Amino acid sequence: MQGKISKKADVALSSLLSRQDYLVVQGNDLARAFGNLSAFEHRVLDYCFSFVTKDSKPDEEYSVNAIDILHHLGLTASGRDYERVAKAFKALNEKTALYLRIEENGVKGIRMTQLFSHIDFFQNGSVKFLFSTESAPYIFDLRKNYYSFKLRELARVKSKYSLIMLKLIEANQIGGQNPVTIKGAMEDWQGWFLGANRRWPAGRFMRDTINVAIDELYQKMGLVFTVTTLKHKRSVVGYMIEVTKPEENRKIKKVIKAAETDTLNDLRNMLKH
Repeated sequence: MQGKISKKADVALSSLLSRQDYLVVQGNDLARAFGNLSAFEHRVLDYCFSFVTKDSKPDEEYSVNAIDILHHLGLTASGRDYERVAKAFKALNEKTALYLRIEENGVKGIRMTQLFSHIDFFQNGSVKFLFSTESAPYIFDLRKNYYSFKLRELARVKSKYSLIMLKLIEANQIGGQNPVTIKGAMEDWQGWFLGANRRWPAGRFMRDTINVAIDELYQKMGLVFTVTTLKHKRSVVGYMIEVTKPEENRKIKKVIKAAETDTLNDLRNMLKH
């Protein structure tokens, strides 16, 4: 019978829907994806995104030379660095799976696709790439509404976690809003920063990801962070981070706070607002 819902299929779909890494609904969700990429791979991806303009077409193929990427990243034109660029594009091809929410005749589903339709890498260092038909609208939306940071600013940032934090700031900014609030459960934060397959204890996660990003972005961009740790009993269950851009900066690098919740429902309600 058409339209009949299979319980087993529904459970399988719910499992896929729970993935935070690559589940895309709109452009700002794409900014939260790809925590599994390295810092170098993020920079190459940002370089690819920079080719998209308001006049770009979904079927437009872009061309670049590896030496231009090397110069942008402040690297030499050595064989080793050319190899790094080639490997980065290989990783972008392999690690940028996308899961898009779809609905057909009232039935919800997921389309499993990729960020790129193809990437061509030639012996002379020439690279051509085409975003997939499914991903192009989200990339255009991301560039239009969220990528206000310039490539030269992104190039100054060395840590992968700083790059991810910048994208989270842009994904959560509405208009000229300042400060910007980023909030999520622990699983959200770990997915954004670590990808699908790694999870760390809360103490290590704060020390090695969030603090690394905060310290670098304060030093290089003057961004100020107020970090509220959300707890349920003794467990850290999420974070709410308020980011103030330089024009409103205070004299202090960051503020650390903790918020207690009586129930997990209280946490969910806190994260909704």
